[in-house]
Amino acid sequence: MHTLYDSESFSVTHMLANGEPDGVHPEKTERYPQGVPMLARHGFEIVDKRSGKEVYLDGSWAELFQQHIQAWQVNTPTQEEVEDTLDQYAVLAQNPVVVH
Repeated sequence: MHTLYDSESFSVTHMLANGEPDGVHPEKTERYPQGVPMLARHGFEIVDKRSGKEVYLDGSWAELFQQHIQAWQVNTPTQEEVEDTLDQYAVLAQNPVVVH
């Protein structure tokens, strides 16, 4: 889990759902001598601090968001441009943020 962005309005965290802890290796079988393949499942959690809601992007939504991040690495955006993009995703937020 990596925090990618944090401001007064938004927080963005990259979640690595299938990340292997250090020293743990995938199960090896006769058919898969390198280890049983797993579909990498990662995603992004966007928290809208203004509304107290969050949205988790995975699958094609995560891929689309990853494209935004890659574009930002090429052409550094202003904070306003980043927040405008996050605001578009925040419309999807339905889940209230719950602290355990």
